[in-house]
Amino acid sequence: MKFKFGLLTAICEGMTFEEVVDFAAENNLECLEVACWPATGAKRRYAGVSHIDAANLTEEKAKEINELCAKKGVQISSLAYYPNTLDPDLEKRASYVNHIHCLIDASAMLGVNMVTTFMGRISDKTFAENLEIAKEVWTPILQHAEEKGVRIGIENCPMWFTDDEWPGGQNIMTTPANWRKIFEAIPSPNLGINYDPSHFIWQQIDYIKPLYEFKDKIFHVHYKDIKVYQDKLADVGVMANPLQYMTPKLPGLGDVDWGKYVSALTDIGYDGYSVIEVEDKSFEESIETAKTAIILSAKYLRNFIQ
Repeated sequence: MKFKFGLLTAICEGMTFEEVVDFAAENNLECLEVACWPATGAKRRYAGVSHIDAANLTEEKAKEINELCAKKGVQISSLAYYPNTLDPDLEKRASYVNHIHCLIDASAMLGVNMVTTFMGRISDKTFAENLEIAKEVWTPILQHAEEKGVRIGIENCPMWFTDDEWPGGQNIMTTPANWRKIFEAIPSPNLGINYDPSHFIWQQIDYIKPLYEFKDKIFHVHYKDIKVYQDKLADVGVMANPLQYMTPKLPGLGDVDWGKYVSALTDIGYDGYSVIEVEDKSFEESIETAKTAIILSAKYLRNFIQ
């Protein structure tokens, strides 16, 4: 089985879309999860990058993009935008949701038919309270997605890394237990998972078992690693800000067993898109170090995928 293998373009800040496509083609990467933040950008790390202006995409521009990708042999796996769509600031929430709608339209126009994002969370409310709000916010989003034939993959990142995200983070779709409740409460066939094993590592969740239970809901896959520093964890405990005891790493430099992970993906018959996500602080110095990170990650992962 051959996965479609590529990268999330957020790490390629400063490169044009055309440059990213060329880089992917030169390194035998088959697909791109394209970062599509609005022009206003965002403040946090790895956010605010926009390689396709989804809000202003025209049929002519979409055709131009598709022709370039076809010429280079690089597919677009998804249009990516990761805000807190349940933000308690209703003005911010409305702007985030509006841009999700723009991505749905742009994804359909491009024939990509996939958007990857977060479900969001009000950090100081309970899961149950957030789920009720999510039903209100996400039901119309998913109705739009269904009408356009676009699937939405929610990444399982808790978005709890900074003090202002305490205590519950900014995404409720973070655990198998939550997934079951969300899929029951919001039963859309177009709602699924963008599966990232690294987030389960630091939450101390089995990152292999859920692949089997939720195989029909896995729409998209990330390759990112996490290293947990056990000595630091022993000092600060599980209630500390997670960055006090762990850090994102390139695949192969953290605690994910990639052989077991890819083996499980083949078990469940996954044949969709799988992309490298680079958030390793050791490779943030320049665009050249970012490119090196992608090349190193791809070289390592090709031990397990064709």
